[in-house]
Amino acid sequence: MPRQSVVAAVLDRARVLMLWRHRFITDRWGWELPAGWVDDGEDSAAAAHREVMEETGWRPGPLRLMYSFSSDHGISDSRFHLYRADGAVLEGPPVDVAEASRIEWIPLSDARTLIERGEIDDGASLTALLFLLEFDKA
Repeated sequence: MPRQSVVAAVLDRARVLMLWRHRFITDRWGWELPAGWVDDGEDSAAAAHREVMEETGWRPGPLRLMYSFSSDHGISDSRFHLYRADGAVLEGPPVDVAEASRIEWIPLSDARTLIERGEIDDGASLTALLFLLEFDKA
């Protein structure tokens, strides 16, 4: 399986950049962090930067690897790389306008409520947000 990069872009240590999107396979709407496949021969940080730009139109600040993990190591060799970016600059509209219905800076203080309501339920976003809130207090 291809590797994936996920980015928690944090603004003012208080808000995180998220996408409200529909996933057809599960027929669910929810908030997700910008994320995507790492292309063959591509560095995971470069992929993370590219995905944030393509999906949101925001250029993330310097990326720092928070953690890497296997999603299903018993059945897959898929690997997720979770990055934190402090700050971002709006460059323009997203390249891929079909990625999300809304792009918003969500207060980090709302993350627990959104998780409890099932509005954040994809594994990569959950892992990155929980890691950020619990371990990455920079």
